[in-house]
Amino acid sequence: MIQILLIEDDPGDADLTEAALKKSKLKLNLTVIDDGEGGLAYLRQEGDYNQATHPNLILLDLNLPGLHGREVLQQIKTDERINHIPVVILTTSDDETEVFRSYKLGANCYVKKPIGLKEFTSIVQSIRDFWFTIVNLPDY
Repeated sequence: MIQILLIEDDPGDADLTEAALKKSKLKLNLTVIDDGEGGLAYLRQEGDYNQATHPNLILLDLNLPGLHGREVLQQIKTDERINHIPVVILTTSDDETEVFRSYKLGANCYVKKPIGLKEFTSIVQSIRDFWFTIVNLPDY
């Protein structure tokens, strides 16, 4: 079972991502956390998430309430327990400064969310196909 963690505060985008991921023959389990602090607690198996399974892939929005996605990325990539997990930035911003900062902090790729439903679904499916049919990831 492939484990994906989506850290996304927009319920509509979370629902669209889940629907796009389900259009697959792959066995996927998507966990959605709606803020950065919760995402880090999940990854670190703290508090209510002490039984959480480490994901094979993290989809991270940058524009989160409280702890910004950039700060979440930085904490993930500096934590020896979880820094091996690939992080895909999936966000509305195409600001070159954000793109540069994200890669500098260790993002594995940066994807701008498209506006339309069809395009959004296509992007999420492409991410899924790339990370789980082309790339070799270790078992966690």
